[in-house]
Amino acid sequence: MEKKNIDWENIGFGYMETDKRYVANYKDGKWDGGALIDDANITMNECAGVLQYAQTIFEGLKAYTTEDGRIVTFRPDLNAARMADSAKRLEMPVFPEERFVEAVVETVKANAAYVPPYGSGATLYIRPYMFGMNPVIGVKPADEYQFRVFTTPVGPYFKGGAKPITICVSDFDRAAPHGTGHIKAGLNYAMSLHAIVTAHANGFDENMYLDSATRTKVEETGGANFIFVTKDNKIVTPHSETILPSITRRSIMYVAEHYLGLEVEERDVYFDEVKDFAECGLCGTAAVISPVGKVVDHGEEICFPSGMEKMGPVTQKLYETLTGIQMGRIKAPEDWIKVIG
Repeated sequence: MEKKNIDWENIGFGYMETDKRYVANYKDGKWDGGALIDDANITMNECAGVLQYAQTIFEGLKAYTTEDGRIVTFRPDLNAARMADSAKRLEMPVFPEERFVEAVVETVKANAAYVPPYGSGATLYIRPYMFGMNPVIGVKPADEYQFRVFTTPVGPYFKGGAKPITICVSDFDRAAPHGTGHIKAGLNYAMSLHAIVTAHANGFDENMYLDSATRTKVEETGGANFIFVTKDNKIVTPHSETILPSITRRSIMYVAEHYLGLEVEERDVYFDEVKDFAECGLCGTAAVISPVGKVVDHGEEICFPSGMEKMGPVTQKLYETLTGIQMGRIKAPEDWIKVIG
């Protein structure tokens, strides 16, 4: 298929409307058959559950053109399972996991002309999401829902290389124990907006959230999990029931252990020990790994030995290995890559 006439190497990380999107509706206790449609706009009642009580969940993943010219996506089954968990927590009907993967495949196929070419640094971002549609004025779950998938080509998260960022310890809490921090609900991101705008206004790239119960343990940022590298090259990631179970983080930990032969550990990470790590990174779909060069705690700086000029050596190797798997340069573990076309 002929690609769209887009300056792939210079597009930003933003929304660009593509030709088709997938839509399925839940009504009277069941999902309809779903279909690809042309219209990017949504019409709903002014009292829709999503507008009144933020009953919405979403996922994010990408499609890539591999070195041998195939279009693939990365571990969509895990996105399907995570969305099912999110739906259960917000009293929404689960969109069947096998249908989730099929919807992703259909939507990417229908927009294949927007999948950036290999080597451009760009990818096709895929956004599955679900929300309450019917009028709800009392505080209760909606009765009708819509599940949708749209795609948009996005440029590389970093322009000119992955320069280490500076983050601050936030005065705000991201999630409470027994709350919704472990699911991908829109409400979690809404509450983080003031915190990230505040961080940016103070000259920082991101927030480091501590646990809300004791404010002694590292949790995550507003949209990414942490990974740390010890001085003897062990990979450590925080364990918490209130952080989002990142698919990228899970994949990085597997790659570290099984591809690079590194020791890995998921455990409580106390803020007091952050100063002792050799490297730090944020991991997520958008950038895979964003290196952190400095953490600032109310004026006190923690500077990682890896520095502010480039990724640390272990983080770099993790990044290269995982992106190599995604792009087809390195053989993937079984079932990690879903071939679309």
